[in-house]
Amino acid sequence: MRLAVIPARGGSKRIPRKNIKLFHGKPMIEYAINVAITSELFDKVIVSTDDLEIAEIAKLLGAYVPFMRPTNLSDDNTATAPVIVHAIKACQNEGLDVTEVCCIYPSVPFLLTNDLRNSHKTLLKSTSKYVFSVTRFPSPIQRALIRFPDDSVKPFFEEYAQTRTQDLEQCYFDVGQFYWGMTTTWFQEQNIHLNGLGFEIPEWRAVDVDTPEDWERAELLYSMLSKN
Repeated sequence: MRLAVIPARGGSKRIPRKNIKLFHGKPMIEYAINVAITSELFDKVIVSTDDLEIAEIAKLLGAYVPFMRPTNLSDDNTATAPVIVHAIKACQNEGLDVTEVCCIYPSVPFLLTNDLRNSHKTLLKSTSKYVFSVTRFPSPIQRALIRFPDDSVKPFFEEYAQTRTQDLEQCYFDVGQFYWGMTTTWFQEQNIHLNGLGFEIPEWRAVDVDTPEDWERAELLYSMLSKN
């Protein structure tokens, strides 16, 4: 069976209650649950949470919450892979044969069903361990600057200080939306960035909602798109 796991802690600090805070009239996590369900890829859409309110909302939205996540997997330092492994084991304990798993982060209002479908096809065609969403840096990272307390700056990579931007290699970053992997891969808990393929999404849909400023920018962008 194919599983979607949405890890949604209750203890968000920079944006309190972020995962169920209303975003354009809906709890933020609703976007993740809805895109997973409407993609028609998954036999079960699970929300892994340590928070009773998040659990109740997730159930009302059609997700499956078969357990409450233990406290040792719910602090700020917990990596993603152990949370996914815990969810897989919970399903296996119910006698379910889990083969493919997609971790979908809960704050993804711009994630599309086709992103999930096409990246899943990429996983099945590839020998790589993972497939995850990436997008381009808006500016060449090789021309990054270090800024000092007195406002002076210097190149981070001095060897590229005189290189034309068009001659620099395009670089990408993980936009934190989803991570596909086979069950056996998740159990190995290998580094995703060292063992994965990057599935490119457009820059304008790569909004990582981590701070109040991110949230405001995401709301403005969503409002603009909703008018079209």
